[in-house]
Amino acid sequence: MESLKVKDYMTLQAVKFSPEMSLSVALEKMLKSNYLGGPVINDKQEVIGFLSGHDLLDKMVKASYYCQETYSVSDCMHTEVISVRSDTSIIELADMMKSGKPKVYPVIDNGKLVGIITRRDVLRAVAKNLDDCFKHPV
Repeated sequence: MESLKVKDYMTLQAVKFSPEMSLSVALEKMLKSNYLGGPVINDKQEVIGFLSGHDLLDKMVKASYYCQETYSVSDCMHTEVISVRSDTSIIELADMMKSGKPKVYPVIDNGKLVGIITRRDVLRAVAKNLDDCFKHPV
């Protein structure tokens, strides 16, 4: 399993947000994707933040209660982004995920977003490895 890398299991088409995007548009985008979070990208295609469903919850409940939207993605995104490289081992990432860190990680190579990887992707890699371990020749 040591040879399994993030690049083997990451998703290339990440849900992405811009800092000036309204939270309602971000919510709609998130709900249409399979992910409850994604990177915030600037004009240079650099990751400048991360927006999770948790981040949206408080602001969107207030917006729906008052029927007004006054927030943008930049108002509630996290600017300290925990990311991995595509050559990071799945085991290393699994260790990172055990400590309650995010469930979705941007994959960044040479300063640019190349995909995302989720806890589900890591579990898929582990399951595949387990299947390989327990296959016996007939």
